[in-house]
Amino acid sequence: MLATIDGAARGNPGPAAYGVVFEDAAGRVRAQLAARIGKATNNVAEYRGLLAALAYARQQGWRALRVRTDSELLARQLNGDYRVRSADLKPLHAEARRLIAGFDYFAVEAVPRKLTRPADKLANAALDKRPVRSGQRPERTKASGHGLSRAEKPPRKSGGSAPEVKQTIRAVYENGVLKPLESLDLPDGTEVELSLRRPAKE
Repeated sequence: MLATIDGAARGNPGPAAYGVVFEDAAGRVRAQLAARIGKATNNVAEYRGLLAALAYARQQGWRALRVRTDSELLARQLNGDYRVRSADLKPLHAEARRLIAGFDYFAVEAVPRKLTRPADKLANAALDKRPVRSGQRPERTKASGHGLSRAEKPPRKSGGSAPEVKQTIRAVYENGVLKPLESLDLPDGTEVELSLRRPAKE
């Protein structure tokens, strides 16, 4: 499986997001992920895109993954050519190495920016809060994270109070903390109703 990743930050640091496009050996788009990550640098956004790709690929059971990025820094750090000096990148690099260890095959390469444009468009669409325009509908994730599907909002009725809007947000429970798998932009006082899905016992 090929994952093309890109991170975008408007300002460095500034509002940031990532985009990921998965393609199979025939060049067919299999999945697309995109999410806003708050204020970050371009390098952090690129790493967050990588982590999203790795987590999603593992959740799908894909054992081999090749990653394309226009970040030479990220590619060279993962390949051991550059040391990771940034305190912001060290934990992201360590998490990436941990996830990579679970694959039978992994490779990352730095490519010209023109080859990462589809992922760049996803990242910028996430920053603009625009829907992704693509012939391939993004797949839903389960518990990997990153690239989440939201329930569509029902149309407003004329007159009377506004209808209740339900939105599906996936999260994972780790070390006593419930972690949303996407950046949330909810007003204070928003009520959240949880529905738990426990893994089946062997």
